[in-house]
Amino acid sequence: MQETGLPGAPWRKSSYSGNGPSCVEIAPVNNAIATRDSKNPTGPVLLFPEVSWSTFLRSLR
Repeated sequence: MQETGLPGAPWRKSSYSGNGPSCVEIAPVNNAIATRDSKNPTGPVLLFPEVSWSTFLRSLR
């Protein structure tokens, strides 16, 4: 699902991102995880169900 904005969401960037400009930010929203491009904070937002996000993170380990 694609949304725009989500003002007031508690966005955070990974500590592994450093100070680089190309980062992904995430925020918990209801029962989903929102993601956005840090270079475009007012641009599109992708929402993933929490279970899908957890599966994605486990696959990275």
